Order: sequence, then structure tokens, then C-alpha cells
Amino acid sequence: MGVPRSRFPKRYSKRRAVPHRLPSLVTPPAIRPYAPGLDDALIRTALPVTAATATALACLLTLTGCAPDDTWGGSGSDVTESPSVPTGGANPRTALAAADSLDVKGRAPRTGYARDRFGSAWADTDGNGCGTRDDILKRDLRGTAFRGGDCVVLSGTLSKDPYTGRAVRYVRGRSKVDIDHVVALSDAWQKGAATWPGRKRVALANDPLNLIAVDASANRRKSDGDAATWLPAYKAYRCAYVARQVAVKKKYGLWVTRGERDAMVRVLNSCPAQRLPSGGSPTEAPARFSAK
Repeated sequence: MGVPRSRFPKRYSKRRAVPHRLPSLVTPPAIRPYAPGLDDALIRTALPVTAATATALACLLTLTGCAPDDTWGGSGSDVTESPSVPTGGANPRTALAAADSLDVKGRAPRTGYARDRFGSAWADTDGNGCGTRDDILKRDLRGTAFRGGDCVVLSGTLSKDPYTGRAVRYVRGRSKVDIDHVVALSDAWQKGAATWPGRKRVALANDPLNLIAVDASANRRKSDGDAATWLPAYKAYRCAYVARQVAVKKKYGLWVTRGERDAMVRVLNSCPAQRLPSGGSPTEAPARFSAK
């Protein structure tokens, strides 16, 4: 025979009839506690706080990992990265937005180009007493040894070559390491530099923003190619490489061909928050330098 309902206090029967339960936002349904004494007002107060906390956490998780890193090719004191920016090409601080803003023209003839049109090789344009080549080796190599003082680099290791991803040993005189102009000088000649004053060409040839230590074989394969004709075999560096090309061309007012711009945008679309490098040297060398 069943137990008469009159043996139970009325307040318990009411609570069992309409139990208060925490909403699933607070705890998952499988482990949601039964809290018959919890006041409805308390639940209503807790909900906005919990939602705000969840939203903040989601934003934090979304933002982490969105700022790509440029850890190759001399991200030293002479080359800096713009602050982290939101994903998307609309922000003017991204390499993607900068690529979209470059002037598009056809390639001019190579007529008249020669290396000395950009001045003597590895000129000491910053006046620190060292040639530009040694400045870049000192910046990009690890475990460097010098010949007297701290200027002439005798040996070192390129711990992660930007173009191949491999470690490359540098020994002066029989090196497997080159200093590459990210924007090749002959490419620059055909895209605006032919009409520049000599001191601006000298500046481009020695600007740390446009120079990185790389594997010599890969540099030979690149030759004077632009983004439309050559990209590093090491795919992890392609975004940083193209961003640096964009930065140099924007800084010096060089134009790009349509195919080159399309190639740049195609690469940067895979990393739309890629930051645009900045810094380097002024766009005109000191008056003591000249070029033919």
C-alpha cells in the first residue's frame, strides 16, 4: 500500500514538483547539480557574468596564434615588425593590404643595368666601420667568430636558412652562405630604380631591410626573380619573404607587375595577419657615396 501524501510536508512536494536546476550554460547537463534551494534571482544574476566570461575566453582563444612570427632573416634591431593586427587585408599595417596598394605597371627593359649602378658592393653606409656584408652576417649567424674586433666575420652558423629550412655553416672564403637582396637589384632597376639618383640606389643595395643571409645554392636558383617567378622552397618562410619584398617595394616606391602582385596576394591570403616589416636604413645614402 502506498504512503499517504499527508505524511510529507507540503513544501517538499512543491519543490519536487518544480525543481530548480542550473542552466546548461553554467554546467554540462550530465553533471548539472540539483539545487532545490537556489533562488531564481541568483540564477538570473549569474547568467550574464558567466556569458561574459565565456565570451572573453573565446576571444582570447581566437586571438592566440593569429600573429605570425618572422623569425628568419635578421629580425634584429635594424628591422622591426609592425604590431600584431587583426586577421584580414583591410588593415593598412598588414603585408596583404600593403601589397594591394603597390603600383602595377609593366616591366621596363633591363638596358643599362650593371651592379655598379648601385654603388660599390657592401658599402659602409651606416658609418659603423664595417661593410654591409659583415653587418648582415653578424646579425643573422649564430656562434660567430671574428678576425680582430667584432667586424670581420670569419665563421658562424645560419641555424635555419630562410630558403631551405636547413642549418648552413659559414666559413669566410669558401662559404655556402650568401647575402641576398630580397628585392633583386636588377628587378628594382626594371621597376623604377633606373631613374633614381645614385644615392637612393646605394641605399637600396645596402638596406638591412632588403638583405638576408641565405643558402648560396638557393640564392643562385632565385637569381633576380620576383614573387611571380620564384619563392623559397621552404614554405614556412614564404609569408615572411613576400612580406619583406612588399615592405621594400613600398618603402622605395618600386612598382610590381600584375603577375607579381597576384603572386604576392596569393601567398599573403594564406596569412592575412602577416605583419609588414619596417626599419632598415634611410632611402638615401650619405653624400660621400655615389653610383654611376
